[in-house]
Amino acid sequence: MTEAFIHPDRRPARFRPLVAWRHMQKLIADKEDTEQVFHIIESLNGRSFEKNFHAFAASDEGQALLSKKEYLPPLLDDHDWIRALPDGTVGRAYVDFMEREGLTAQGLVEESEKFKGAMRDFDDDYRWYGNRLRDTHDLFHVLSGYGRDALGEASLLAFTYSQNPGKGVIFISFMGTRQIMKSVPKEARVMDCFREGKRNGSAASRIVREDIIALLHEPLEAARARLNIATPVAYLNALDVCADMGIGADQIQIAA
Repeated sequence: MTEAFIHPDRRPARFRPLVAWRHMQKLIADKEDTEQVFHIIESLNGRSFEKNFHAFAASDEGQALLSKKEYLPPLLDDHDWIRALPDGTVGRAYVDFMEREGLTAQGLVEESEKFKGAMRDFDDDYRWYGNRLRDTHDLFHVLSGYGRDALGEASLLAFTYSQNPGKGVIFISFMGTRQIMKSVPKEARVMDCFREGKRNGSAASRIVREDIIALLHEPLEAARARLNIATPVAYLNALDVCADMGIGADQIQIAA
């Protein structure tokens, strides 16, 4: 059995809701200010991250991944080998998504490193697990069907919460959805997207425990079926309602 290494000098995470609220106001003002997400999560998650890590480390899949401790960003940003995969695979969908959105896995690494939180104090398995959650975020978009528009991001965070519970993630998701309600027609029923994200994430297999490189080789629809990831019907319906009223996905905003 692979023993998880947590540095003995790590201190238990603190629950700091007032700090989280200040950073939430900054995120509402600029949804592209990704650094604020890391502040909010650390301020609110308390011991939940620790619980999630130990559950991961105790699983057979987590044991296999901890024995390798693969670092994903260079592999995910090497689009040449992924482009060589067959049409319709998770990998091809991932590369299409990243190039269309102008994203890189390394870009998210650099954004996270602006935040000098306690997670980064020690180079241990706890930090490796946190990096893995970060580095699979955009793959969650591809697998779940949620886009990078404001409603898609909020819904995906609800999905992510059910995969890896933590008060910080669900707070951002709920507050984001609540703010979006102010800027779209009520017929879009955006709170249904929040509830659907939680439900879909809970029903799905834990993606963080997957062999990500092997997953990229799978046909996308087959992978979704194997992982029990449901189609985000409420989210797609909300986009359709907004489109019918002349509001494109990129126009859906988190109202200040």
